[in-house]
Amino acid sequence: MPAGEFKNWNIFGIDSATMKMKLIYPAWPKLEHQTVFHLPPHGPVVFAATVPEEVETVFEDDNVEDVNFDERVDLVAISTMLTCQLPRAFEIADAFRSKGVAVIFGGISTMLHSEDVAQHADAVFLGETEGRFHQVIEDFKAGRLKPVYDFMRDPPPTELIGPARRDILNRQSYNYRGVQMVDLVHASRGCKFNCFPCCSAFLGGKRFRPRPIEKVIEEMEQIPNNRLFIVDNSLAQDREWLVELFKAMIPLKKKWVSHPIFYDEEIIRLAAEAGCWYVYQAVFDTSDVIRDRIRMLQDNGIGVEGTVLLGTDDHDADYIKRLIDFLCEIRLDVAEFTIVTPFPHTPIREELERQGRILTDNWADYTADKVVFKPKKMRVDELQEMYHYAWETFYADSGYQLRMGQLFQRVIEREIQDGTYRRYNPRVRTAFRRKELKNT
Repeated sequence: MPAGEFKNWNIFGIDSATMKMKLIYPAWPKLEHQTVFHLPPHGPVVFAATVPEEVETVFEDDNVEDVNFDERVDLVAISTMLTCQLPRAFEIADAFRSKGVAVIFGGISTMLHSEDVAQHADAVFLGETEGRFHQVIEDFKAGRLKPVYDFMRDPPPTELIGPARRDILNRQSYNYRGVQMVDLVHASRGCKFNCFPCCSAFLGGKRFRPRPIEKVIEEMEQIPNNRLFIVDNSLAQDREWLVELFKAMIPLKKKWVSHPIFYDEEIIRLAAEAGCWYVYQAVFDTSDVIRDRIRMLQDNGIGVEGTVLLGTDDHDADYIKRLIDFLCEIRLDVAEFTIVTPFPHTPIREELERQGRILTDNWADYTADKVVFKPKKMRVDELQEMYHYAWETFYADSGYQLRMGQLFQRVIEREIQDGTYRRYNPRVRTAFRRKELKNT
């Protein structure tokens, strides 16, 4: 059913004051070689906090539960983050629209692929929803839903960002073998950097937009989980703000993961004191800069998960082999290997398009473990082979699960030391205490 075909939603019996909306987070194919686990999604819970209170919102994460296509709802909202989510998102949208239910899309990959998405949606929301989504609901109830709501270049004030609605989550779905995973939270939006594989500048603008620190701390305090993932694009954008944030976090005794932070001794010490558990560090070469950053983090008790991008224009097979040797030499805690993937609206996409090196726009293959462009110094099959080589060689003596398990053991021990672990799983705390007594 083409977008805009529905004229008056009240013919379906929608009450003028109340309505029911189903929010769906589509499944996607997971990265080959990586252990499959599921984190509570961030986009849907942040969006849900902006939905007017009178709208009953039910949430289904297609990654951990079946979508109920038979439930009677007035509106379906589909939240997408990854490009490779779109094929499944389109299946879901088409199924609901065939039943006469309106569908609206939003999220990162919706903004990246808005023209494709529009073919499967009655409305597309582009941008951030704080202070804006009430208008969508009013239009929907009045039967005048617009095909596009575009706020990409007009972000709302960060003061409007409230706590995410984590109450919509099925908490039991987000643990791995009984181990509590992390809750996602953000302290800022926008990114002043414009890294070649990243679309952040297009999505959130090139201006760093921090949330008021007191609001960030308030939200962190409300999260019952002791383990957090601060999902900001970078914690290396404003040193003064970062010092203030870390100092405010210290009394919370939370344990957290983040993307890169400022690399100077004071910041790293503050991060450790504030509960930094491990950091995602991009590893792009074998330089002393990378070596020193990782050593600085590890010397302060902070683990490092290297995010290693394979297939840049200076990579050939021998270079990748040397890179893996380097990672083993510096004793990187964990590594995640991906293949350069030219997502829309990234600098690398523009360059590869200009050079005629894009091989496919089949978004189902944009999973970061498949070669979708022509490498400069390798054959396509050779780069794909080196991707498998990287995973198998780095984890030859200990698999990903074991390495990640060691990071979790370290954080549990830290939680026990500072007295926070008993609030979340007293039985495991008792087991660790018995082990301590046995070893004394």
